[in-house]
Amino acid sequence: MPRHVLLLGGTTEARELAAVLATRTDVRVTTSLAGRVSRPGAVDGAVRTGGFGGAEGLAGWLRAHEVAAVVDATHPFAAAITAHTVLAAALAGVPAVVLRRPGWRPAPGDDWHPVASLGAAAELVPRLGRRVFLTTGRLGLAAFAPLTEPHFVVRSVEPPEPPMPPHTELVLARGPFTVAGEAALLREHRIDVIVTKDSGGAATAAKLTAARDLGVPVVVVRRPPLPQGAAAVPDVPGVLAWLG
Repeated sequence: MPRHVLLLGGTTEARELAAVLATRTDVRVTTSLAGRVSRPGAVDGAVRTGGFGGAEGLAGWLRAHEVAAVVDATHPFAAAITAHTVLAAALAGVPAVVLRRPGWRPAPGDDWHPVASLGAAAELVPRLGRRVFLTTGRLGLAAFAPLTEPHFVVRSVEPPEPPMPPHTELVLARGPFTVAGEAALLREHRIDVIVTKDSGGAATAAKLTAARDLGVPVVVVRRPPLPQGAAAVPDVPGVLAWLG
């Protein structure tokens, strides 16, 4: 019987991994999506949507579905999901690995301002600019809602929910983005500061190059740490080697 692999997805890497595993005869993959995006990209193999009911609920699901291995390929900022996954795998006695793409690194000419949280980013923004390109996702706007002076250009895949800043302009778009396109957006909206999470990857990195070229400062929210003892690999080949 093929080994059943549970893949916690939602990222580009998760889709790539699912596509590879779906071609193998020794593995049966189920991708789990949180359901926060109404129109997710196509995924190969079986797909389930929704939560598990915390770590204990996930552990029960792993046992009931005879899962042989768990791969957490969620967003680097999905800290709660990763914590639940690591704990659930331990409770169920199932090996688990976290696929965590490397974070971005500043290059010569970058004007980066690292912060520990969205709240810290909101405190810093008024000191850096008045027209803000906010690319922290549609669920992170509440931290900026009290800021009444800056004008925010918010980009997300789907419309965000309130609360949000009073002066907000919405741009609905899904990456990958190009440097030329990002530079044009920054110029068109007269952006003088960018706020982003350190998501890593190439799909949304073009804004960082455009910011460097135009001399725009970037507030970068650091990633949450991985749970203690979690095994991690940086890419799809790393997961494939871990699976064997």
